[in-house]
Amino acid sequence: MRKAAFHNLGCKVNSYETEAMQQLLEKAGYEIVDFSERADVYIINTCSVTNVSDKKSRQMLHRAKAKNPDAVVVAAGCYVQAVGEKLLEDAAVDMIIGNNKKAELPDLLEQFFAGKEAEGLIDIAKTKEYEALHIERIADHTRAFMKVQDGCNQFCSYCIIPYTRGRVRSRELKDVLDEARSLAAAGYRELVLTGIHLSSYGVDFPAEKRIGLLELIRALHEISGVERIRLGSLEPRIITEEFAGSLAALPKVCPHFHLSLQSGCDATLKRMNRRYTAAEYLEKCGILRSVYENPAITTDVIVGFPGETEEEFLETRQFLEKVHFYEMHVFKYSRRAGTKAADMPQQVPEQVKSARSDVLLALEKQMSLAYRESFAGKEETILLEEELELDGRKFWIGHTKEYVKAAVSADGYHKNMLVTGKFAAMISEEIWLMQTD
Repeated sequence: MRKAAFHNLGCKVNSYETEAMQQLLEKAGYEIVDFSERADVYIINTCSVTNVSDKKSRQMLHRAKAKNPDAVVVAAGCYVQAVGEKLLEDAAVDMIIGNNKKAELPDLLEQFFAGKEAEGLIDIAKTKEYEALHIERIADHTRAFMKVQDGCNQFCSYCIIPYTRGRVRSRELKDVLDEARSLAAAGYRELVLTGIHLSSYGVDFPAEKRIGLLELIRALHEISGVERIRLGSLEPRIITEEFAGSLAALPKVCPHFHLSLQSGCDATLKRMNRRYTAAEYLEKCGILRSVYENPAITTDVIVGFPGETEEEFLETRQFLEKVHFYEMHVFKYSRRAGTKAADMPQQVPEQVKSARSDVLLALEKQMSLAYRESFAGKEETILLEEELELDGRKFWIGHTKEYVKAAVSADGYHKNMLVTGKFAAMISEEIWLMQTD
């Protein structure tokens, strides 16, 4: 029996695909071992969102070959799609598998071992097919991530993803529901919908059978055993009064919305090729807050984008304060070869990016604490995920629908339980103590 080990880099979509590939190899008779162990096959699911991601991908490929020089090292995913067959010139790489070929991993490996040429790369820009990958479980988790969409048509000026993932491709509704029922039967009570551009779900379907993200969510809401539906990153333009009101009418949908922002300055947004203004974004947040009592709104922000002046950065900071996010992921702009932004003038010096990042990270910490403190005294329900020992006491840790973390005394509870209680006191800056009696 051959041994195989996986290492994942990048986004939640990559994580889903890595789990799916691992389960495919298990069914094909491989023994799956930890990446730290000696294996016959190493599969690295790579990322290419920044130049740093490319570097990390190369490092992991070389680390795998160093573990066992006789092993077959497989590079899979976005870095492969970006670099192409040139990657095979690297002595650490034996085999490449691009996007939309991952479902063929067992067959491609068998071809390789048989001495045949394994065709693991396609022109991703020309494919219209959604790759059929499935999972039956997510190792050591209480929530299951489900990939329902791939590709992106947005072409933001800083982003390589449309070139490595191709155009929008949506998963058939029946296939999504079949997997959701299987995961619910396996005990998963929370589903997290993910995709490269989740808001575009369904736009590629033929007109006569076209459904959108809202219809998908409604169908998932009917599945017995599914208690929570959490949404991945959304484009702000999808938030309308009808969309938000419809979600609020579905009690299983978590009031936790990650709306991608990137900048609070209109001039910067325009250079980024983001298709909304700061005022429009603020309006979308207002719509969510009009239909939910206290929704968690989180976002991504890029600092130091080419041409960002001190005045533009100040405008962004003031806008972030106005929205008052629960959490912000702050990224220093990373020049990515192959994108329009890489060739833009007025590239911002690294020390300026770092200083601006520090300012926003401090703001994020302040706003995040304020949001968590707003739950004082409220009765909430958490989904138990892991045990934790604090000051000699054992607790179960879980999250509310808004993804606020809380702890409950471990006595009588177990993983994957939904527990309701009152938020009594904060035992750290991030964790509430919940009383259940």
